[in-house]
Amino acid sequence: MGRRPFKCYRYQKNKPYPKSRFNRGVPDPKIRIYDAGRKKYPVEDFPFAAHMVSMEKEQLSSESLEAARVACNKYMVKNAGKDSFHLRIRVHPWHVLRINKMLSCAGADRLQTGMRGAFGKTYGTVARVEIGQILLSVRARDVHKPQVMEALRRAKYKFPGRQRLCVSDNWGFTKLTRARYEELNAAGRLTKDGINVQVIPSKGPLDERRLSKLPLSMLGGNDDDDE
Repeated sequence: MGRRPFKCYRYQKNKPYPKSRFNRGVPDPKIRIYDAGRKKYPVEDFPFAAHMVSMEKEQLSSESLEAARVACNKYMVKNAGKDSFHLRIRVHPWHVLRINKMLSCAGADRLQTGMRGAFGKTYGTVARVEIGQILLSVRARDVHKPQVMEALRRAKYKFPGRQRLCVSDNWGFTKLTRARYEELNAAGRLTKDGINVQVIPSKGPLDERRLSKLPLSMLGGNDDDDE
């Protein structure tokens, strides 16, 4: 028996049904890798970022997420180079689908029970997405903006419904706009945190590093005590 067409599972009709100790025997999702490209490159290497945003409330299968990842990754590797981008899948297929299988062979009417005991068996996994939710994100250098937009455009064809491509105003995957990032970086108030940054607050208690740079006169001591 082949797979059902996805029009049977496109819309969010039921409550979330995740894998748990009550819901066992769930097949593994097709997508196993959520980051592709140079995922460990520091934050300053990839200032440009673009996102694919869902414009419908629907469900996306793990198969379609894997197909979109492969399509986007293949185009970027071929046209920009494998060291020139970082692709991230932003949704995870937690919701479990069910199917109430019906027999269609000869003599099936003796075996089937119709709608008696119709709670189905586990069938696959999907991600439940909302309007305005980010599906895929890519960060890269500014010179590769055309390749990133084309790669995301090709990945759109793997999903049902409508999606929109957006160029981010932020620096890479951070929450800071480009102007704010450059301003804080010039002031020395950013600390690297993988592909993100942490902003050092200008107020509040001082850490050991800042305390060690202060003169003793500010700490209540006297610089002339040693003489």
